[in-house]
Amino acid sequence: MSPSEPETSATQPAPAVAPLIPAATVVLLREGVDAPEVLLLQRNSGRGAFAGYWVFPGGRVDDDDADDIACAVREAAEETGLVVDPTALVRWSHWTPPVTEPRRFGTWFFLAPIGSDVEVTVDDGEIVGHAWLTPAEALRRRDLGEVQLAPPTFVTLTCLADFASMADALAHASSKEPDLYQTTMIKEEGQFVVAWEPDAALVEGA
Repeated sequence: MSPSEPETSATQPAPAVAPLIPAATVVLLREGVDAPEVLLLQRNSGRGAFAGYWVFPGGRVDDDDADDIACAVREAAEETGLVVDPTALVRWSHWTPPVTEPRRFGTWFFLAPIGSDVEVTVDDGEIVGHAWLTPAEALRRRDLGEVQLAPPTFVTLTCLADFASMADALAHASSKEPDLYQTTMIKEEGQFVVAWEPDAALVEGA
């Protein structure tokens, strides 16, 4: 290689990948009139990641948490005031962010049943609103631009929209291995989009 030639990518060190920070999210389910309903929380539009988005209760695993299940139970209590039975949680999926993210949360999503007569309490600080919605209704509001959903929330709601009852969703979750989502950023028509195997865009780009 001559002095005027740039160094090739093969000789450049690979960028460091941030370690995964354990986290947990709990999808609280209750029976609705025609379909199961999920609890969604509206994050403060002026604070932190996903400001203004509608999310499920969740957060990073703290040092005082025995495991990710304990984290899910704690986060539900802190963000909603609801007491969740840890033995009732069912693993639904695991999400890994792109390797390019500076902070990467490896997040377990759990399904958990809750009674229909519970009272939700939010702090009006980090969380400023809440709603019990069927997955289909949440997706409809998202399509109308009324709510913002992060990709894991959108995908989870899309999957849950197929179930006619809370019992069906929990039975399905208990009968399968959790879905694993390794998020990849790809560029299409000049814009970056998220994708997960076996997404057609990833297969075509292989």
